Amino acid sequence: MPDNKIPAAMITAPGSGQGKSMVTAALARLHRNAGRNVRVFKHGPDYLDPMVLEVASGNPVYQLHPWMTGEDECRWRLAEAAQSADLILVEGSMGLFDGSPSSGDLAKLAGIPALPVIDAKGMAQTFGAVAMGLARFDTELPVHQVIANKIGSPYHGELLRESLPEGISLLGAMPRNDAMNIPDRHLGLVQAAEMDDLSDRLDKAAEVMMSAGLDVLPKPVSFHYEAPSRPEQLLAGLRIAVARDAAFSFIYRANLDLLTAMGAELVYFSPLKDSEVPMADALWLPGGYPELHAGTLAENQAMLASIRAFHRAGKPILAECGGLMACAEELADKDGKVHSLLGLVPGRATMANRLTALGLQSLETQLGGLRGHTYHHSSLETPWQPAARAKKQAGSEGEAVYRDQKLVASYFHGYFPSAPALISAIFRGEEVRFS
Repeated sequence: MPDNKIPAAMITAPGSGQGKSMVTAALARLHRNAGRNVRVFKHGPDYLDPMVLEVASGNPVYQLHPWMTGEDECRWRLAEAAQSADLILVEGSMGLFDGSPSSGDLAKLAGIPALPVIDAKGMAQTFGAVAMGLARFDTELPVHQVIANKIGSPYHGELLRESLPEGISLLGAMPRNDAMNIPDRHLGLVQAAEMDDLSDRLDKAAEVMMSAGLDVLPKPVSFHYEAPSRPEQLLAGLRIAVARDAAFSFIYRANLDLLTAMGAELVYFSPLKDSEVPMADALWLPGGYPELHAGTLAENQAMLASIRAFHRAGKPILAECGGLMACAEELADKDGKVHSLLGLVPGRATMANRLTALGLQSLETQLGGLRGHTYHHSSLETPWQPAARAKKQAGSEGEAVYRDQKLVASYFHGYFPSAPALISAIFRGEEVRFS
C-alpha cells in the first residue's frame, strides 16, 4: 500500500464530558461541507459515537483499539483511508491517557498528533496549565494545539490563548451554544437513527466551528501499511439473519465486513416490526436497547414464535448483551415492568440504576481468543451454569457465556476479526471447546 500524507488529528480531552464527541462530529461535518472527503475513526469499543460520526462525515466509521482490534489492523485501516481521504480524524475515548491502551497510545502507534478539547468553563489561566500537562506527560506524543470549549466571551478566549505555554497554540475557542449539544441516555448518545434533525444539528454545529476559526486543517501525517490477507471462506454458502433495528443496533462494521469476506450472505430483519425470521442458516441477535422496546418486542408474538422455532430447529444463534436479554424468559425494564420475551434462557434480565459491568474482555477457546468488551446496566438471574467465562483484560473472571444446543449467549460483545475461525464455528453450530 503506497505511502500517503494527509492531514490527521486525534481529537481527545483531559477526561470524559469535555465535548470531544460533538467537536469531532462538527469538525467532520464542517470539512465535509467544504467538499472534503473526511474519514473518521473511534478509539475503543464504542457503538453510539460512530453512528453520529457516520452521519457527520458521510463515510463508514470503524473502531481502532490496539488491544481489541490489534495494532496491525489499526495501522492498516488508517493507511487504507489515506488512499482516498482529504482528512482523517480519530475520536479518542475518556481522557487522553486513560485506559490501557489509551487514546494516547493509539495516537503514538499511528503517528498522529493529539488535539485536546478542554472544557474552559470556569477556567482562565489554569487552562494553560492543563494544556501543558497534557503536552508534557508523555514526550513521545506531540501536542501542538488545543481547542477551548464552552468559552463565555471573546475576552475569555483571549485569556485562554495568553495562558498557553510556548509551543502550544489555541486552534480555536468554541462558545457555549445549544448547537453543540446532543441528547444522551444511560449507555451514551442517543442513536443517530432516532434523531430526525441530526443532520441539521450537525450543520449548525459546523457553523459554530467555522465562526470559531476551526476550519483549518491539521498537519499532514504519513500513513503506510500493507493490507491483510483475505480471510478464508469459512462461511461460504451460509445465510445469516441479522437483527437490526432500534432495539438491536450495536454492531461493529468490521464484524459485518468479516462475515461477508468469509463468504456469508447477510440478511437483515427487525424483531420490532417483522413477523418472522428470514430464511437463514444462522441468526445473530446483537446488543442494543431491548429494555427501551420490551413492550413492543413482547407484543410481537409472531416474531417471538419464529425465533423460538429457529432455536428448536437446531439452528445456530449468537446473542450478545441486548440479544441475551431478549433471550431471557422475562425482562424487567427501568420502571420495574416485567415483559415476557423469548424464554430461550431461563430467568429474568433486570435493569439497574447504575452501570453493572464495563471493560475489555476476551473469550479463550481452542480456535483462538475472541476479544471484545462488556458494558451494560442490567443483570441476569438464571439457574443455568455458564459453559465458560470471558476474561477481563487484567486476567480476572469476566462475563458468563451460556450455551444450549447451538445457542451461544452472553453479555460479552465480540470483535469478530480477532477470531475468525471461532466466529465461523459459532455460526456453523460447531462444537467449541472453551479454555
